[in-house]
Amino acid sequence: MWLWHKVFGAVLGSNNPWAWVLSVIFLVFTLRAVLFKPFMKQMNSSLRMQELQPQMKKIREKYKDDKQRMSEEIMKLNKEAGVNPIGGCLPALIQAPVFIGLFHVLRTFNPAANGNYFFSKAEVISFVDAKLFNGAPLSSFMTMPNADLLKLGADRPTIVAVGIPLTILAGIATHLTSRRSVARQSEAAAGAPQTAIMNKLMLYVFPLFVILGGPFFPLAILIYWLSNNSWTFGQLYFAHRIQDRQKNELLQVVEEEKQAAAFSKPRPGARPIDPRKPVVRPSKIDGSVSLSKDPHTPSHSDSAGSAGSTSQRPAGSTSQRPAGGNASAGARPQSAGGKKKPRKP
Repeated sequence: MWLWHKVFGAVLGSNNPWAWVLSVIFLVFTLRAVLFKPFMKQMNSSLRMQELQPQMKKIREKYKDDKQRMSEEIMKLNKEAGVNPIGGCLPALIQAPVFIGLFHVLRTFNPAANGNYFFSKAEVISFVDAKLFNGAPLSSFMTMPNADLLKLGADRPTIVAVGIPLTILAGIATHLTSRRSVARQSEAAAGAPQTAIMNKLMLYVFPLFVILGGPFFPLAILIYWLSNNSWTFGQLYFAHRIQDRQKNELLQVVEEEKQAAAFSKPRPGARPIDPRKPVVRPSKIDGSVSLSKDPHTPSHSDSAGSAGSTSQRPAGSTSQRPAGGNASAGARPQSAGGKKKPRKP
């Protein structure tokens, strides 16, 4: 936040209130950009866990009377699938100290302070004097006592006029973000009792908490909430597109492997092909498709191509065996008088 205020203060002026607003917003954007890779890992882990829900359900039903065995089997299943349930909480765990730290820093911005961590006394005074619409300091909140408002030179109606829209927009952004996450869940995952309860909390309780808690938080915190949830909504949109593209590419690879296996010869030890089922074979001449009852016999187009390549004898020019000549190879010799010897039974 201190670094971004230096950047925007050099452009807009260090005492400009919007330089402080932008420093809070870009604090959120910087943090979320750094956490994008762990966020994608969390998304992929959540997707794999949804795919494992049917198997987990079977394990719970099978070992419902043995909790220890159930936990061991679930841990084994997660390990084999490469899923870490705790890893999905990493982005939230990293953001929590930032939120608490920002809340503490904003609460300690007061005119009597000689400094505030990285901020000098002049920067503290600049932050206190920076008022949105000439009456709403960023460190003020709607339910602030009158004595504190007088110290900040704030106007409560102006603070309320700024704080209520920020609170409502932050609650709406929280609800839309949760709705987008819930919409991506599979039917098996959404049908689980624990998941159903969590979905209701995300859709209704969390946004309600933001709206009801908004009057007790500084305006800068409301700006932080709105920026964070707006970024999350857009990030979910792009993350879902990346997941869909990866899924389509995987399905395409699987389909190509199936097609390649269908046209290849059976490997040694492989299951034999049923000769009663017609096999689709591409033609070597024009790329057309023909059917063959026997998968090991060439198609009609192949037979036609091979027949056309053989030499044809002219009509009426059959080869004659010379009289008294030797018998052809493999022929059975005849006895004198032209009679065949009787075969032995």
